[in-house]
Amino acid sequence: MERRIGKNLASIGAVAFLVIGCLYVLRPFLAAILFAAAVVISSWPMYLFLLGRMNGRRSLAALTLTLTLTLLVIVPIGLVAYNLADDVGRLYDQIKLAVETGHVEPPGWIRRVPLVGDWLHGYVRTLVSSREQMMEVAKQMLEPARHYLLGGGIVLGAGVAQMSLAAFVAFFLYRDGQALLRATRVAMERIIGESAPRIASTVSQTVRGVMYGLLGTALAQALVAALGFAIAGVPGVLLLGFATFVMSLVPVGPPIIWGGAAIWLFSEGKTGWGVFMLVWGLILISGVDNVVKPMLISRGSDMPFLLVLLGVLGGVMAFGFVGLFIGPVLLAVGYSLLREWTGAQPAAVMKT
Repeated sequence: MERRIGKNLASIGAVAFLVIGCLYVLRPFLAAILFAAAVVISSWPMYLFLLGRMNGRRSLAALTLTLTLTLLVIVPIGLVAYNLADDVGRLYDQIKLAVETGHVEPPGWIRRVPLVGDWLHGYVRTLVSSREQMMEVAKQMLEPARHYLLGGGIVLGAGVAQMSLAAFVAFFLYRDGQALLRATRVAMERIIGESAPRIASTVSQTVRGVMYGLLGTALAQALVAALGFAIAGVPGVLLLGFATFVMSLVPVGPPIIWGGAAIWLFSEGKTGWGVFMLVWGLILISGVDNVVKPMLISRGSDMPFLLVLLGVLGGVMAFGFVGLFIGPVLLAVGYSLLREWTGAQPAAVMKT
């Protein structure tokens, strides 16, 4: 008996050491691999449809979906990241040069801001009349703002790099997905037991819920924003709507678009429409992100509303941009295991 126990412990230790070693090697690519798995799971029915249409040619079907992901998601986000970093650097240099030379005049639209326009215009004029005060304000505000905006561009750029690697991994997951699925089912049944199918179903539903929730929210925000731009008379409605869709995938992204539109309206002397754009953006466009996204994600799975929010926020903090997908999936697995072990039902107060 002692010899058998020692042999079992040695086997467990060897397996644990091997798993730890593999995770250590894959650690730099773990976020991209998990994201690729989320994409493949959520789009698996589409892959099966293409596979049937292409007479079972797995590589061609996998390549088609991979290129579609690259063209629809990665390329637009990459362009936004590049343009954001470039524009922020140019704008900072222009403002810095104006402050150093003293050639700064408050824009005329400031006077037309309701209630505080005259006071704000007088304050800005007093401020720009003193070079010392301008330099002090520049030190306090311009540099932190520059770092914040450039940091957003870096996050976007890192997200593009992760998603590019994920697209490469996704190709192989699509192509060899059926064999991997069979192996995963066998492994889960041996480790978890009879509850493996239910847990696998929960994970699949959660992944689809997160993906559909994010993309559905981005589309809803783009439509609401485009409607607001059209009502306010902002030019380039389609382009700005597409930019809103792309920026909706980034936390606090859409205010960059509708905030810029509001500033343009103020600068054109359309103060009322500028105020309208601000109110429309704060209440409706941002409201879609704060309310609709968690609701869509939670309804796509059996997870409590609170865990969805914590999964999205914690995932971003732990894995970056792709953590939007990874966080809720990991919490779904833990939540499912807890329910299986305790036999508890989800609390009604935690559900949406």
